[in-house]
Amino acid sequence: MSETLHSGAATVASWRAASERGDVDAAVACLSRDVVLSSPLTEQFRFEGPAQLGDFLTSAFTAVQDIRFHTQTGEGDAYSLFYRARVGAQPFEEAQLLRLDDEARIKEITLFGRPMPALTALMISAGSELARRQGRRGVAALMRASAAPVHAMVTFGDRRVVPLTRPAARRTCSGRSPHAPR
Repeated sequence: MSETLHSGAATVASWRAASERGDVDAAVACLSRDVVLSSPLTEQFRFEGPAQLGDFLTSAFTAVQDIRFHTQTGEGDAYSLFYRARVGAQPFEEAQLLRLDDEARIKEITLFGRPMPALTALMISAGSELARRQGRRGVAALMRASAAPVHAMVTFGDRRVVPLTRPAARRTCSGRSPHAPR
């Protein structure tokens, strides 16, 4: 195995361990100087550089609890990681696409999360925490107030409306399945 492959694998292992412990300093140590993170919550901006990612990770590790990675694939300069966790009472699952630089440090992170109620809960908790950490208490309150109705609608839809669309045997007006023998 080449030195770069070994170093990349070691970086990813360190990133995973730091994330599972919620250790911001150890996670930041895995990042390149020009790291960029694309959030699953907005296209309005990206987090750039270790300082911004440190703030983001502090907020994320506060909001996302019990991170446990279950799948990893990749080699060289690209890895995909998958974990399960929770955001408050919501189960949460995230996929991370990590790209590494020539020194085997993480230079790009793209996040994908599910289910939607966990993402809206994350927007409320991590978004408002990040604004508070930046000394923007008014923005934190606005984030919480504006995202709360969205979270309520999404959670209601997920629990009450979406189950109505579950695949099931269709019924005719007589109550019989249209495919049942006559």
